[in-house]
Amino acid sequence: MNVLGIIASGVAALFITVALAKVARRAALRPHAPDEPGGRAPRAEALRGAGGATVVLGVGAAAGGALWLGAADDAASSVAGLLAGAGIAAALGLVHDAKPFRAAFRLPVQTAAAILVVCLAGLSPAAGALAVFWIVLVTNAFALLDHVDGLLTTVGLVTAAGLLACAALGEDSALALLPATLVAGLAGFLLHNWHPARLRLGASGAQFIGFTLAASGALIQAAAPPGRAAWAALPVLATVALADTALVLISRRRAARSPLRDTDDHIAHRLRRVRVTVPGTSVLLALWAAVPVTTATLVYADLLHPAFLLLPLAGTVAAVFALLRIPAYAPPRTTRPRAAARRTTASTTGAAIPSAAFAPGVTGPATGKGTASASARTAARHPTVPPPPTGRSAAAVAAERS
Repeated sequence: MNVLGIIASGVAALFITVALAKVARRAALRPHAPDEPGGRAPRAEALRGAGGATVVLGVGAAAGGALWLGAADDAASSVAGLLAGAGIAAALGLVHDAKPFRAAFRLPVQTAAAILVVCLAGLSPAAGALAVFWIVLVTNAFALLDHVDGLLTTVGLVTAAGLLACAALGEDSALALLPATLVAGLAGFLLHNWHPARLRLGASGAQFIGFTLAASGALIQAAAPPGRAAWAALPVLATVALADTALVLISRRRAARSPLRDTDDHIAHRLRRVRVTVPGTSVLLALWAAVPVTTATLVYADLLHPAFLLLPLAGTVAAVFALLRIPAYAPPRTTRPRAAARRTTASTTGAAIPSAAFAPGVTGPATGKGTASASARTAARHPTVPPPPTGRSAAAVAAERS
């Protein structure tokens, strides 16, 4: 595939995504949007959450058009399999957006889509099994980043740019078609996904982005020239997504929580707890992703020794351990025992504090109305506090006050 074909596909993906996102934004922000029946979220909120469909349609239309025009050359089957697998992942996410389901159903469908990509690419059984595992793992790792405005879009944009550079340097440049269109589509969608986000990727867009990045990396790895250090460089491109997944799993393991129950314990959530803004979080993680992506691209191009990849990996490990020190879970509530609660209630609503009648030299109030008023004041938690003993009668004290 020539350079002009890649550029044309990218431009087409950019314009299609921008146009569709603009239409979806107008529909989502339209006033007086009726609520869905059954007490569900407003339809406008559902439209904002399905904004990732604009990326799927923009990238898919541009890549499919280039494939139909014969721009993929000899790698047409690999690109077609990648596009079909990404479409299956996007459809799975769209169903999840409409009615959420558990990972027990999601993982088999992702595995089937990855097997389709591997079979159409013609990989060996050993390489295909490793590629299927990598695609499923990285797909879910990138999808977990969609919890802050613009986060997955910026990190995915940086990662797709690294894959585009690696594919352009390889022998099979047709594999650059999907990364190129994904870069353009994410750039167009970022205009609407930046904080405050008017459109969100949702499960459909997140699954599509993660699958496209993971499968593109696996195919570029398989088609890399023998002299390239692709085995070490390409896995580093997913450093931030894998670091976020590792952080979540370690944190939930320490807190004895279920690893499948999502909560606010990701990297972005911890950065927010230390007063980092939402745009600052997206920028910071994009810069974090740019370091290993740039290093891996230079290693893939034989401009750096593979040992340089240890630097961003060591920095990522140190960052994960530092983020683990930021509390992510609220402390458990301490409830008083029932017996202690009953004793406290009895002490507050029981007998009144002795009145001034028990003080030496002071006569007590008469029974009847005075006692009732004292009890009322005690029940209202305003007890009658006796004056300090003076050894004088109440009549002498009253005479001095008058």
